Amino acid sequence: MAQQRHGPAQCINYVDPQNLTHVSEFLLLGLSDDPKVQPILLGLFLSMYLVIVLGNMSIILAVTFDSHLHTPMYFFLSNLSLADVGFTSTTVPKMIANMQTSRRSISYVGCLTQMSLFMLFGCLDSLLLTVMAYDRFVAICHPLHYQVIMNPRLCGLMVMVSTCISLFVSQLHNLTVLQVTFFKDVKISHFFCDPSQLLNLACSDTSIDNIVMYLVGAISGFLPVSGILFSYYKIVSSILRVPTLGGKSKAFSTCGSHLSVVCLFYGTGLGVYLSSAVSSSPRKGAVASVMYTMVSPMLNPFIYSLRNRDMKMALGRLLSRIA
Repeated sequence: MAQQRHGPAQCINYVDPQNLTHVSEFLLLGLSDDPKVQPILLGLFLSMYLVIVLGNMSIILAVTFDSHLHTPMYFFLSNLSLADVGFTSTTVPKMIANMQTSRRSISYVGCLTQMSLFMLFGCLDSLLLTVMAYDRFVAICHPLHYQVIMNPRLCGLMVMVSTCISLFVSQLHNLTVLQVTFFKDVKISHFFCDPSQLLNLACSDTSIDNIVMYLVGAISGFLPVSGILFSYYKIVSSILRVPTLGGKSKAFSTCGSHLSVVCLFYGTGLGVYLSSAVSSSPRKGAVASVMYTMVSPMLNPFIYSLRNRDMKMALGRLLSRIA
C-alpha cells in the first residue's frame, strides 16, 4: 500500500501513481460493532437474502416456463425480479461474509465495482417500474390497441434502453469517484460502498463532483417518478369515466400490485433520504438503507404472487412440475 502524507490533513494516497494496480482496502463498518449482535444480524440477513433470491427466481422461472404468462406485464415483472436479485447481491453477500469472518475490508477495485453494480441495478429498478406503469396505462386507457402498441419488439427495446441508461448513470458515478485519489480515512460508515460517503472521505474539494452526482441522481430519480405519476394520472382519469362500479374495481385491481411495489420502493428510498437529512449519524443512515436494499426486494414477490391469481396458478404449476 502506498501511503503519502500531505500537510495537516494527513491525506492518504490509496492508488500508487507508479503502479495503478496496487490498491488499498477500505473498511466497511457495517451496522453494529457489538460482537453479541453480529450472530443475530448474520442469521437475519442470511434468511432475508435467501427469501429474496428464492422468491424472485420463482417468479422468473414461472414467467419463463408458463405460456399463460408470456405477456408484456409479466415480461417486465421477470426483468424487475432479475434486477432485484442483482441489486441485493451486490451488497448483502459481502456484508454476510464480513460478519462471518469478522473482516470488514474491501479492496479499492472491489469497492468501485460494488458501487457501480449497485447504481446500475438500483437505477434499472426505477426505470423498469416506470416501464411497467406505461404498460398499465396502455392496457387501461387503450385496451383495444394494447397488443399492437405493446408488441414484443417494443417491450425488448424498452428494457434494453432502460439497461443502457442505468449503465450510463452507474459509470458516471464511478468516474466521479475515480477522480479522487487522496482520502482522509479508509473507514466507511456503511455496509456497502456508498458514492456519497466515498466523496466525504476525499481530501480534495469535491463540490463539483457532489453537484454532478446529485444532479445525475435527481434527474435519474425525477424522470421515472414523473413518468409513473403521469401514467397513473391518465389511468385514474380513465377509470373514473367507467360507468359501473365493477368495471372500476377490475381496472384498479390490474395495477394494484404495481402501485404497491412503487410505493414500497420509493417510500423506503424517501425514508432513507429523510433519515439521513435529519440524523447526522452515518450509521443510522446505513440501518435505514436496509429498507430499500433488502426489505423492498424481499416483499416484491409476495406482493405480486399474493395479489395476482394468474401468478399464483403459475407458481402452483411450477411447483407441481418440480415435484
